[in-house]
Amino acid sequence: MTVTYVSRLLHLLRRGLLEERYAVDIARDGEEALYKFEINEYDFILLDLMIPKVNGIEICRKIRKVNTSIPILMLTAKDAVEDKIIGLDAGADDYVTKPFSFSELVARIRALLRRGKLADPVILSLDALTLNPATKTAKRGDKNIVLTAREYELLEYFMRNQKVVLTKTQILEHVWDYNYEGLSNIVETYVKYLRKKLRTTPKDKELIHTRRGAGYIFTDE
Repeated sequence: MTVTYVSRLLHLLRRGLLEERYAVDIARDGEEALYKFEINEYDFILLDLMIPKVNGIEICRKIRKVNTSIPILMLTAKDAVEDKIIGLDAGADDYVTKPFSFSELVARIRALLRRGKLADPVILSLDALTLNPATKTAKRGDKNIVLTAREYELLEYFMRNQKVVLTKTQILEHVWDYNYEGLSNIVETYVKYLRKKLRTTPKDKELIHTRRGAGYIFTDE
């Protein structure tokens, strides 16, 4: 999630992060940010210090009361050492001062995401299918499955929500973006791609099942 009140900066950050293949959810003030944090699951938060209604420091403190592991990168025009200390003490993992290099920002995001994954090196599995979030690789039995970035994100979302019906809207919001405005059948298209790739042999079980009128469920039953 990206939180800032500057419309032009918000637009540039969203566009740039989408080009880097991140799904991006945006909030323009502190209240919206806290509400979205309560109802969604995020991998990373990019947080502007000076935002309306609830400032970045207070947001950071509230998030840390309920989640100590999600990476938070603070973004601000304030470059005083005291301000950086306050932000870090509130729970931010890193601090970038405006103006900044976008390539450096992305590098810092990648570093924080890697740090989080190393702390939780879980291997996801179902039937003979395994997925390693740390290396972003998948195998079925002894056969490697080559996936595009979006196919991988969809598979990981399914594997983290096994035996739960996921609606098309939930998949769009998590794997693509809240503000996705592309093809209306994009989920169906990628589910078709993924089903084909997961069947590495004719005997492999179908793992992605359609629940008519509801969505999809990932199960070997």
